[in-house]
Amino acid sequence: MRAKTPAIIVLGIVVGLAAGLGAYTFIYARGYSYFSNDPVACTNCHVMRDYYDGWTKSSHHPVATCNDCHTPPSLVGKYATKTANGFSHSLAFTRGAEPDAILIKARNHSVTEAACRNCHKETVSAMEAVHRGSAQRACTHCHGSVGHSEALASSRIPLSGE
Repeated sequence: MRAKTPAIIVLGIVVGLAAGLGAYTFIYARGYSYFSNDPVACTNCHVMRDYYDGWTKSSHHPVATCNDCHTPPSLVGKYATKTANGFSHSLAFTRGAEPDAILIKARNHSVTEAACRNCHKETVSAMEAVHRGSAQRACTHCHGSVGHSEALASSRIPLSGE
């Protein structure tokens, strides 16, 4: 039994250091803010500042927050998306690999597309009735800057691989 004691102590130290470093990083990076519905949390990352500023000038500002358009409506879906994106973003920032221009991933684009179609279902139904039989276009194909104002129209964020 005595031979296991040093291994347990080393394991305890390693786990304690990892937990302490993780907690410090979470607090220092204001990770707790991502559990809220406050759009200001998105500005924790400097690359999001222009998108936040654009949203404050957009037609969606009075009626939708970041989570309304960029996370699924279910509680599990919302926090699963926030967790996956948060891990991906923090990994990129930790490695110093954050992009200057953000490219939306296909899964996140489908979440946003579903939100558009849900909030604007009457308009979408009317348009699809007129264009029955033609290929379905993403709302963001024509309206890519609507949630972040026309000020960002020239910096449309393409899908990865588009």
